[in-house]
Amino acid sequence: MSTEPTTPLLDAIRAQPDALDYLLCTGDLNLDHYEHVEEVVLASGEPLERLAKDAAGGTYFYCGEGGEERPILLADSEGGAALLAVGLPELVRLLLAVPWWRDCNRLTEEESAEAAEYYLEEEPDLYAERDAAAAALGLDVPSPAEALARLREVALGLGPAYVLLNAEEGCAYQPLFRTSPR
Repeated sequence: MSTEPTTPLLDAIRAQPDALDYLLCTGDLNLDHYEHVEEVVLASGEPLERLAKDAAGGTYFYCGEGGEERPILLADSEGGAALLAVGLPELVRLLLAVPWWRDCNRLTEEESAEAAEYYLEEEPDLYAERDAAAAALGLDVPSPAEALARLREVALGLGPAYVLLNAEEGCAYQPLFRTSPR
């Protein structure tokens, strides 16, 4: 029987309506329990633990054993995956700083600035809501440039060690980020 993960930060998120709402609506991090679209495993054989889902059918997974300090990988529903953060606090800081990270598939500041403009048009109170969520959780918010630099370091530097496989077919998920400008 599978249970929902619990850690001090997850408990804090669940207890703080501002943070929970921001991470759900803007950060696309839904802490409800569910199954991923298909059975997946890490090529390394390390265990995976479901953490959350996103609105498009993707799943955030903790990699390895331990608590909220474990690496976190996102597997989308289209066969793409990326290591996003080393630990839940880092993931939450990423979602606070650049909730539009999915629109930055080359992880450039130009992509981020364009996406931020769109987000702010759609949600003019985004920064106030973000700041309230961060304050409720006692977290600092990195600049978008700092958050993208760390995401680049994690996804492209550490990420290749976290290859996600379809458990039935054995084929690898494709990287979510490109290193070339095309």
